[in-house]
Amino acid sequence: MLPAANRYREIQNQTASRERLMVMLLEAALRHIRFGADALEAKRSHEAHVPLTKANEIVVELHSTLDRTRAPELCDQLAEVYRFISFRVLRSITSRDPAPAREALKALEPIVEGFASAVRALEKGEEPR
Repeated sequence: MLPAANRYREIQNQTASRERLMVMLLEAALRHIRFGADALEAKRSHEAHVPLTKANEIVVELHSTLDRTRAPELCDQLAEVYRFISFRVLRSITSRDPAPAREALKALEPIVEGFASAVRALEKGEEPR
């Protein structure tokens, strides 16, 4: 990445709200899983390990930050999905099979879209749906 782009991303990360940072983390996990799955499909397993591991680390971290005191039912549901995603990503790493990573993508995409939509609404001063 170009130095100017790196600097822009650094400033963006430093000034983003907690909600926006959450969306950025989720989007990063998606990118890493896609890259890893694509590399596995292209028979480049050596290129898949790092991004899939990064994605798993993000998902594990998101799981650990769930606050059950605020919304216990939602947190329980998200915890189950995060565990599923983590297990599927780990399965892709160990089996060098892109299919489990693609399953993880299908589970994560609606979460990312939902969080991004809610954050956009909050930033516009609207009530999230």
